[in-house]
Amino acid sequence: MSDQQLLDIATELEARAAELRLLAEIIPVGVDSAPVPAEKPAPAPIPAADDAASYFDDYGGFYDFLRGNDMLGPVISADEFTGCDTIILACAREGWGVSWIAYALATAYHETAHTMLPVKEYGGTAYFKRMYDIQGNRPAKARELGNLTPGDGAKFAGRGYPQLTGRTNYQKATVKLRERGWNVDLVANPDDVLKPDVAAAIMVYGMREGWFTTRDLDDDLPLTGPGTLKQFIASRDIINGRDKAELIGGYAIDFQTGLVAAGYRQRA
Repeated sequence: MSDQQLLDIATELEARAAELRLLAEIIPVGVDSAPVPAEKPAPAPIPAADDAASYFDDYGGFYDFLRGNDMLGPVISADEFTGCDTIILACAREGWGVSWIAYALATAYHETAHTMLPVKEYGGTAYFKRMYDIQGNRPAKARELGNLTPGDGAKFAGRGYPQLTGRTNYQKATVKLRERGWNVDLVANPDDVLKPDVAAAIMVYGMREGWFTTRDLDDDLPLTGPGTLKQFIASRDIINGRDKAELIGGYAIDFQTGLVAAGYRQRA
Protein backbone atom coordinates (compact mmCIF):
# COMPACT_ATOMS: atom_id res chain seq x y z
CA MET A 1 0.00 0.00 0.00
CA SER A 2 1.43 3.34 -1.00
CA ASP A 3 2.09 6.19 1.35
CA GLN A 4 -0.69 8.18 -0.31
CA GLN A 5 -3.25 5.43 0.32
CA LEU A 6 -2.25 5.24 3.98
CA LEU A 7 -2.62 9.01 4.26
CA ASP A 8 -6.09 8.90 2.70
CA ILE A 9 -7.21 6.20 5.18
CA ALA A 10 -5.87 8.16 8.14
CA THR A 11 -7.64 11.30 6.96
CA GLU A 12 -10.96 9.43 6.60
CA LEU A 13 -10.63 7.89 10.08
CA GLU A 14 -9.95 11.29 11.61
CA ALA A 15 -13.03 12.68 9.89
CA ARG A 16 -15.17 9.81 11.24
CA ALA A 17 -13.78 10.36 14.74
CA ALA A 18 -14.68 14.06 14.57
CA GLU A 19 -18.25 13.17 13.53
CA LEU A 20 -18.58 10.79 16.48
CA ARG A 21 -17.29 13.43 18.93
CA LEU A 22 -19.86 15.92 17.62
CA LEU A 23 -22.65 13.35 17.84
CA ALA A 24 -21.68 12.55 21.44
CA GLU A 25 -22.04 16.21 22.39
CA ILE A 26 -25.55 16.37 20.92
CA ILE A 27 -26.84 13.01 22.22
CA PRO A 28 -25.02 11.81 25.38
CA VAL A 29 -24.47 8.07 25.52
CA GLY A 30 -23.98 5.65 28.38
CA VAL A 31 -26.10 4.67 31.36
CA ASP A 32 -24.84 7.39 33.66
CA SER A 33 -25.39 10.18 31.18
CA ALA A 34 -28.85 9.14 29.97
CA PRO A 35 -31.40 11.92 30.45
CA VAL A 36 -33.84 11.37 33.36
CA PRO A 37 -37.44 12.08 32.43
CA ALA A 38 -39.09 14.79 34.53
CA GLU A 39 -41.18 13.28 37.34
CA LYS A 40 -44.89 13.83 36.90
CA PRO A 41 -46.60 15.52 39.85
CA ALA A 42 -48.66 13.19 42.01
CA PRO A 43 -52.38 13.48 41.34
CA ALA A 44 -54.40 15.36 43.94
CA PRO A 45 -55.99 12.98 46.46
CA ILE A 46 -59.62 12.21 45.87
CA PRO A 47 -61.58 13.48 48.87
CA ALA A 48 -63.46 10.82 50.78
CA ALA A 49 -67.20 10.86 50.32
CA ASP A 50 -68.89 12.49 53.27
CA ASP A 51 -72.61 12.08 53.09
CA ALA A 52 -74.89 9.78 55.01
CA ALA A 53 -74.86 7.15 52.25
CA SER A 54 -71.07 6.80 52.43
CA TYR A 55 -71.36 5.22 55.89
CA PHE A 56 -73.57 2.32 54.74
CA ASP A 57 -73.16 -0.85 52.74
CA ASP A 58 -76.84 -0.64 51.80
CA TYR A 59 -78.03 2.91 52.37
CA GLY A 60 -81.33 2.37 50.58
CA GLY A 61 -81.93 -0.70 52.70
CA PHE A 62 -82.01 1.45 55.83
CA TYR A 63 -84.95 3.44 54.48
CA ASP A 64 -86.60 0.31 53.13
CA PHE A 65 -86.48 -1.05 56.68
CA LEU A 66 -88.08 2.11 58.11
CA ARG A 67 -90.84 1.91 55.51
CA GLY A 68 -91.42 -1.77 56.09
CA ASN A 69 -91.51 -1.25 59.84
CA ASP A 70 -93.98 1.64 59.55
CA MET A 71 -91.52 4.03 61.20
CA LEU A 72 -91.69 6.37 58.20
CA GLY A 73 -93.65 6.39 54.99
CA PRO A 74 -95.21 4.50 53.26
CA VAL A 75 -93.75 7.21 50.98
CA ILE A 76 -90.87 8.88 52.80
CA SER A 77 -91.01 12.63 52.32
CA ALA A 78 -88.08 14.85 51.41
CA ASP A 79 -88.28 16.37 54.90
CA GLU A 80 -88.02 12.93 56.52
CA PHE A 81 -84.99 12.10 54.37
CA THR A 82 -83.39 15.45 55.21
CA GLY A 83 -83.96 15.01 58.92
CA CYS A 84 -82.66 11.45 59.10
CA ASP A 85 -79.65 12.12 56.89
CA THR A 86 -78.68 15.27 58.78
CA ILE A 87 -78.73 13.43 62.10
CA ILE A 88 -76.93 10.35 60.78
CA LEU A 89 -74.19 12.44 59.17
CA ALA A 90 -73.67 14.59 62.28
CA CYS A 91 -73.33 11.42 64.38
CA ALA A 92 -71.21 9.47 61.89
CA ARG A 93 -68.69 12.30 61.56
CA GLU A 94 -68.12 12.04 65.31
CA GLY A 95 -67.44 8.31 65.06
CA TRP A 96 -70.65 7.18 66.74
CA GLY A 97 -71.66 3.53 66.77
CA VAL A 98 -75.06 2.05 66.04
CA SER A 99 -76.47 2.30 69.56
CA TRP A 100 -75.66 6.00 69.92
CA ILE A 101 -77.02 6.90 66.48
CA ALA A 102 -80.12 4.80 67.09
CA TYR A 103 -80.84 6.67 70.29
CA ALA A 104 -80.30 10.06 68.64
CA LEU A 105 -82.71 9.09 65.86
CA ALA A 106 -85.23 7.74 68.37
CA THR A 107 -85.05 10.96 70.40
CA ALA A 108 -85.61 13.10 67.32
CA TYR A 109 -88.39 10.79 66.14
CA HIS A 110 -90.23 11.24 69.43
CA GLU A 111 -89.56 14.93 70.02
CA THR A 112 -90.59 15.94 66.48
CA ALA A 113 -93.78 13.86 66.44
CA HIS A 114 -92.21 11.53 63.85
CA THR A 115 -91.53 14.31 61.29
CA MET A 116 -87.73 14.10 61.73
CA LEU A 117 -87.46 17.87 61.29
CA PRO A 118 -86.72 20.20 64.21
CA VAL A 119 -89.88 21.76 65.59
CA LYS A 120 -90.93 24.31 68.16
CA GLU A 121 -92.73 23.12 71.25
CA TYR A 122 -96.48 23.07 70.80
CA GLY A 123 -98.26 25.97 72.48
CA GLY A 124 -98.75 29.72 72.30
CA THR A 125 -97.35 32.71 74.13
CA ALA A 126 -99.79 32.38 77.03
CA TYR A 127 -98.83 28.73 77.55
CA PHE A 128 -95.11 29.43 77.43
CA LYS A 129 -95.51 32.33 79.86
CA ARG A 130 -97.43 30.13 82.26
CA MET A 131 -94.92 27.27 82.06
CA TYR A 132 -91.52 28.95 81.75
CA ASP A 133 -91.71 32.68 82.43
CA ILE A 134 -90.64 34.49 85.59
CA GLN A 135 -94.09 36.12 85.58
CA GLY A 136 -95.85 32.80 85.03
CA ASN A 137 -97.18 30.08 87.29
CA ARG A 138 -93.78 28.45 87.91
CA PRO A 139 -91.22 31.14 88.78
CA ALA A 140 -88.92 28.55 90.36
CA LYS A 141 -88.83 26.63 87.06
CA ALA A 142 -88.20 29.88 85.21
CA ARG A 143 -85.21 30.63 87.43
CA GLU A 144 -83.90 27.09 86.92
CA LEU A 145 -84.03 27.69 83.16
CA GLY A 146 -82.39 31.11 83.45
CA ASN A 147 -85.56 32.86 82.28
CA LEU A 148 -85.20 35.93 84.49
CA THR A 149 -86.49 38.56 82.05
CA PRO A 150 -90.23 38.81 81.36
CA GLY A 151 -90.87 37.32 77.94
CA ASP A 152 -88.10 34.73 78.19
CA GLY A 153 -90.65 31.96 78.62
CA ALA A 154 -91.94 32.37 75.09
CA LYS A 155 -88.63 33.44 73.55
CA PHE A 156 -86.76 30.39 74.82
CA ALA A 157 -89.47 27.75 74.53
CA GLY A 158 -88.49 24.26 73.40
CA ARG A 159 -87.01 23.99 69.91
CA GLY A 160 -85.00 21.61 67.79
CA TYR A 161 -84.45 17.88 68.12
CA PRO A 162 -83.90 17.67 71.89
CA GLN A 163 -86.34 20.56 72.53
CA LEU A 164 -83.75 23.01 73.84
CA THR A 165 -85.53 25.09 76.50
CA GLY A 166 -84.57 28.11 78.61
CA ARG A 167 -82.19 31.04 78.24
CA THR A 168 -79.39 29.20 80.05
CA ASN A 169 -79.49 26.31 77.59
CA TYR A 170 -79.60 28.63 74.57
CA GLN A 171 -76.57 30.47 75.96
CA LYS A 172 -74.72 27.21 76.63
CA ALA A 173 -75.44 25.87 73.14
CA THR A 174 -74.22 29.13 71.60
CA VAL A 175 -70.92 28.95 73.49
CA LYS A 176 -70.39 25.26 72.77
CA LEU A 177 -71.11 25.57 69.05
CA ARG A 178 -68.90 28.64 68.70
CA GLU A 179 -66.06 26.66 70.25
CA ARG A 180 -66.44 24.30 67.29
CA GLY A 181 -66.48 27.04 64.67
CA TRP A 182 -70.21 27.63 64.29
CA ASN A 183 -71.17 31.26 63.68
CA VAL A 184 -74.35 31.32 65.76
CA ASP A 185 -76.05 33.45 68.41
CA LEU A 186 -78.98 31.40 69.61
CA VAL A 187 -79.88 33.91 72.32
CA ALA A 188 -80.37 36.67 69.77
CA ASN A 189 -81.79 34.29 67.14
CA PRO A 190 -83.48 31.39 68.93
CA ASP A 191 -85.28 30.22 65.79
CA ASP A 192 -81.90 29.19 64.34
CA VAL A 193 -82.31 26.10 66.52
CA LEU A 194 -84.95 25.05 64.00
CA LYS A 195 -82.34 24.68 61.24
CA PRO A 196 -81.67 20.94 60.78
CA ASP A 197 -77.88 21.18 60.88
CA VAL A 198 -77.88 23.41 63.96
CA ALA A 199 -80.47 21.23 65.71
CA ALA A 200 -78.49 18.08 64.90
CA ALA A 201 -75.25 19.60 66.20
CA ILE A 202 -76.94 20.60 69.46
CA MET A 203 -78.34 17.12 69.93
CA VAL A 204 -75.11 15.32 69.03
CA TYR A 205 -72.80 17.38 71.22
CA GLY A 206 -75.38 17.80 73.96
CA MET A 207 -76.10 14.08 74.29
CA ARG A 208 -72.41 13.23 74.09
CA GLU A 209 -71.30 15.79 76.69
CA GLY A 210 -74.30 15.92 79.02
CA TRP A 211 -75.51 19.46 78.36
CA PHE A 212 -79.12 18.83 79.28
CA THR A 213 -79.21 16.81 82.52
CA THR A 214 -75.50 16.05 83.19
CA ARG A 215 -76.12 12.47 81.97
CA ASP A 216 -74.55 11.49 78.64
CA LEU A 217 -74.43 8.58 76.21
CA ASP A 218 -71.35 7.04 77.82
CA ASP A 219 -73.30 6.45 81.02
CA ASP A 220 -75.53 3.72 79.61
CA LEU A 221 -74.74 2.84 75.99
CA PRO A 222 -71.71 1.20 74.34
CA LEU A 223 -69.76 3.34 71.88
CA THR A 224 -69.39 0.31 69.62
CA GLY A 225 -71.85 -2.48 69.03
CA PRO A 226 -75.58 -2.64 69.72
CA GLY A 227 -77.37 -1.53 72.85
CA THR A 228 -80.12 -3.36 74.73
CA LEU A 229 -83.65 -2.17 75.40
CA LYS A 230 -82.77 -1.76 79.08
CA GLN A 231 -79.83 0.47 78.16
CA PHE A 232 -81.96 2.56 75.81
CA ILE A 233 -84.62 3.05 78.48
CA ALA A 234 -81.99 4.22 80.97
CA SER A 235 -80.61 6.65 78.38
CA ARG A 236 -83.74 8.78 78.51
CA ASP A 237 -82.15 10.47 81.52
CA ILE A 238 -79.88 12.27 79.03
CA ILE A 239 -82.80 14.37 77.79
CA ASN A 240 -85.78 14.38 80.11
CA GLY A 241 -85.75 12.03 83.08
CA ARG A 242 -87.77 8.89 82.40
CA ASP A 243 -90.55 10.60 80.45
CA LYS A 244 -91.71 8.14 77.73
CA ALA A 245 -88.51 6.16 78.31
CA GLU A 246 -89.94 2.77 77.31
CA LEU A 247 -91.58 4.13 74.17
CA ILE A 248 -88.42 5.88 72.99
CA GLY A 249 -86.34 2.84 73.90
CA GLY A 250 -88.50 0.78 71.56
CA TYR A 251 -87.95 3.30 68.78
CA ALA A 252 -84.21 3.05 69.37
CA ILE A 253 -84.31 -0.74 69.02
CA ASP A 254 -86.07 -0.33 65.66
CA PHE A 255 -83.60 2.26 64.37
CA GLN A 256 -80.68 0.17 65.57
CA THR A 257 -82.03 -2.91 63.78
CA GLY A 258 -82.28 -0.89 60.58
CA LEU A 259 -78.75 0.50 60.92
CA VAL A 260 -77.26 -2.95 61.49
CA ALA A 261 -79.25 -4.54 58.65
CA ALA A 262 -78.11 -1.80 56.26
CA GLY A 263 -74.46 -2.30 57.18
CA TYR A 264 -73.74 1.00 58.91
CA ARG A 265 -69.95 1.42 59.14
CA GLN A 266 -68.62 3.23 62.18
CA ARG A 267 -65.65 5.45 61.42
CA ALA A 268 -62.55 4.53 63.43
